[in-house]
Amino acid sequence: MRSAAQKCDDELRAALDARFRSPLMGYFVLRVSNRDEAEDLTQEVFVRLIGVTTLHEIDRAEAFVFRIASNLLRDRSRRAKRWRWQSKLPVEQETIDECVKELVEDRGPERVLLGRETLREVLGALDELGDRTRDIFLLFRLEGMKQQEIAVLHGISRSTVEKHVMKAVQHLAVRFGSAQR
Repeated sequence: MRSAAQKCDDELRAALDARFRSPLMGYFVLRVSNRDEAEDLTQEVFVRLIGVTTLHEIDRAEAFVFRIASNLLRDRSRRAKRWRWQSKLPVEQETIDECVKELVEDRGPERVLLGRETLREVLGALDELGDRTRDIFLLFRLEGMKQQEIAVLHGISRSTVEKHVMKAVQHLAVRFGSAQR
């Protein structure tokens, strides 16, 4: 016999599926340009959600679901890079040395630290905004979602999404001194 908590989680999973299947498909199709692969990735998001034992404790389901989606894309990209790297073997040592040199020069410690510091400052500035404005801005600028998709996801108009994006852009411009006064 199923417990009340299991029934509650099943209902929540069904609600998450109904709410997020379409936005996730749009998110993945935009990034992988292959509907079948987008469907597989969308399904994988829901498989990972099944592994979460206490879905009812998730405060911000949208952020959680799209974090899973983002991580899936990152994993996919890593696998593709590894496969491309392995498929090129064997190669001459000179080619390997050039690749390593290029990677090391592009990712020096100073550049990495500056990048991390800048990202921390930007995220800190975005934390000064409301949750909805911050989330909408990150979905639009960082995740590359279309404003209409974000509007559907949040249950608001496209115009409201535009206003949230502009509010975040203005806030960052003022915060980092590039705004016209």
